[in-house]
Amino acid sequence: MYKYDKLWRTMKEKGISQYTLINEYEISESMLYRLRHNKSVSMHTIDRLCNILECDINDIVTYYRE
Repeated sequence: MYKYDKLWRTMKEKGISQYTLINEYEISESMLYRLRHNKSVSMHTIDRLCNILECDINDIVTYYRE
């Protein structure tokens, strides 16, 4: 199971809002919904977020064994 709790903290630290992701970086609202609800997302999406936020994957996602 993947959790994206760190994503929201990293966004706050970097001063990037969900509004900014949608309007400036064209991240869809449905993708943000998937992230908020810890649904699966592609590595492409994770890569885009890492580039936008200038961070590592560990700053966005945590893996938990089920």
